[in-house]
Amino acid sequence: MTNTWKIFMLAAVSFLVGTSEFIIAGILDMISEDVGVSLAAAGQLITVFSVAYAFGTPILMAMTARMERRKVLLSALGAFVIGNALAVSAPGFIALMASRVILALSTGLFVVVALTVAAKLAQPGKQGSAIATLVMGFSTALIIGVPLGRVVAAALEWKTIFAGIGALGILAMVLVYVTIPISEGEEPVPLRRQLLLLRDRKIAIALSITFFWIFGYSVAYTYISPFLLKITGMDEREVSIALFAFGLASLIGSKLGGYGTDKWGVPRTLVGGMLLHALALVLLTAGAHSPAVVFPVLILWAFSAWSSGPTQQFYLMSLSPEASGIMLSLNTSVLQFAMAAGAGIGGVVVERVSLSSVSWMGATAVIVAAATAAVSLGVARIRSRAAVREKGIRKAEA
Repeated sequence: MTNTWKIFMLAAVSFLVGTSEFIIAGILDMISEDVGVSLAAAGQLITVFSVAYAFGTPILMAMTARMERRKVLLSALGAFVIGNALAVSAPGFIALMASRVILALSTGLFVVVALTVAAKLAQPGKQGSAIATLVMGFSTALIIGVPLGRVVAAALEWKTIFAGIGALGILAMVLVYVTIPISEGEEPVPLRRQLLLLRDRKIAIALSITFFWIFGYSVAYTYISPFLLKITGMDEREVSIALFAFGLASLIGSKLGGYGTDKWGVPRTLVGGMLLHALALVLLTAGAHSPAVVFPVLILWAFSAWSSGPTQQFYLMSLSPEASGIMLSLNTSVLQFAMAAGAGIGGVVVERVSLSSVSWMGATAVIVAAATAAVSLGVARIRSRAAVREKGIRKAEA
């Protein structure tokens, strides 16, 4: 097997572990009914996953940094299989929560290590493409994994999904063992050094943009299936189609976000995408009872929400080019923490206010993100122009 195919294989496994993360939002109502808990309580399965992912992944990466890379991948996949087995056999909600923690830790560790392995396997100058391939594999779970999981859960049982994912996890372990070469670990980056970057005001503000943007997205997306079923009045088939369209629009939005960053720059692409994102969430509530209105709004929402991803990552990397890896790691942790906060607070809103209110809260948070981005990028532009002007004056005086 050539290195190119090995990278594609890792991307396929990334799709598998990505499905384990995203699938809960697609079957939340089924889990709620089967386990005997409220929608708000079931939504905390996403909260727990994201918190464990956000805090656990950097710690596990530091602990396993010196370990041989293939061994780390196999260990992560072994824990992943155990997590899925626990989800299938879970006697109650607490055990299901525990399975989500195991799945979060194993998913985070596998994805980050797989990215480094893919970069090593890539030809010189092709490392960026290799990383993009793995990210695409993980993101594709949102496009195919979630709607497919909804169909399987409707036809059989939601636990069947985790049984299938666990079985495929065993197959993934065999493939990784056979195809991925042994490679040495790396010098760990201490957590203290990672956290020191947060002292930089520009970086802290930039990461707050990620938090409010993803919080706004998560607070609505976590409850999208019950929203479509109970508020919009869609049936099972229509929900599956809507989730597939949502995922496809997410992929297109991500691609256009990268193009827009190069073509129009960070400020226009980032702020413009977030404003569209907020508008889509407002329209989602305004037309909530009409499938004909909600369907195109869902596409606009997914498209605009995910267009901000590559732009925000590029912006963060530009703030500290010498520590781009650490910046992306911090961004991932903030993103997962925002997912957790969105799911958690969204559950409170669903329980104490109404299911339809989550999109209003989401829109508000995204507007805060857009305003923060507009102000911080505007200040950065003014300072950059002032620096250029000062440099020109100094040259003239010399």
